[in-house]
Amino acid sequence: MSKPPLKIYLAAPRGFCAGVDRAIRIVEEALARWGAPVYVRHEIVHNRYVVDDLRAKGAVFVEELSDCPDDRPVVFSAHGVPKSVPAEAERRNMIWVDATCPLVSKVHIEAARHHENGLQMVMIGHAGHPETIGTMGQLPEGEVLLVEKVEDVERLQVRDPRKLAYITQTTLSLDDTAQIVAALRTRFPEIIGPHKKDICYATTNRQKAVKAIAPEIEALLVIGAPNSSNSRRLVEVGRAAGCANAHLVQRAAEIDWPALAGVRSIGITAGASAPEVLVSEVLDAFRARFEVTMHLVEAAREDVEFKIPRVLREPAAGA
Repeated sequence: MSKPPLKIYLAAPRGFCAGVDRAIRIVEEALARWGAPVYVRHEIVHNRYVVDDLRAKGAVFVEELSDCPDDRPVVFSAHGVPKSVPAEAERRNMIWVDATCPLVSKVHIEAARHHENGLQMVMIGHAGHPETIGTMGQLPEGEVLLVEKVEDVERLQVRDPRKLAYITQTTLSLDDTAQIVAALRTRFPEIIGPHKKDICYATTNRQKAVKAIAPEIEALLVIGAPNSSNSRRLVEVGRAAGCANAHLVQRAAEIDWPALAGVRSIGITAGASAPEVLVSEVLDAFRARFEVTMHLVEAAREDVEFKIPRVLREPAAGA
């Protein structure tokens, strides 16, 4: 029997961003420099395939620094950590490497600068997300107030409405964040925002690509982990842009084929922590079931590259 036709609109850019690529290279370089095991505090990035691959190479993933021995290196994840974590590593004389995405570090620096100027911070982000915890942990308790949605703005109790600044998690929905910023500016007209938007270029570009393909498709698959903020936002952006049949899958084995019955056009993208091998796996699954016609939709081009820390670029002692 002939296979039914299917148009696949493949979003670009998709998958790994520069910060994720850098974080993975840091763990690999740490393993090459110091040998296994190298400990990693929290998942280096939110993707099971990536974590399992690094675990097979000798990385040990833990949730807290207290789970790490003093005599083995530890890498801090791309999401960033509170200032107390490297301080504790220093106290224990540990070898540690910070894999925090430079764009997250930019937000940390921004928050510290505003704090030095006497401003209280409002952070737009998701409670419990590692990046939010890390960013809020850059300043003393009470100096960063968290808002997750527009309704939270009215409940804010600030020290001085004339001395406020806001920052955001880097992986949020552009449209949702804009609504919260508007509410903040309405209630606190003197609030200071970042010089450049905190939401990173990769998040912006991937959301832009989804918006570009949404009018052309009957369904959307976002390849990414359920604990990946930027991947979940892509599903939300797709639905908001008119594609209600949008789903998050980690791998091809998770595709809900009955939910795609009768679909003749589908969009495929991947969150910033999902490797391209998983995109290829999903495409192969569709080719096995459909006569596929591919359409690449490129919303932006990316050529950003972040350097790994100097400690990993210098020759090892005695080398």
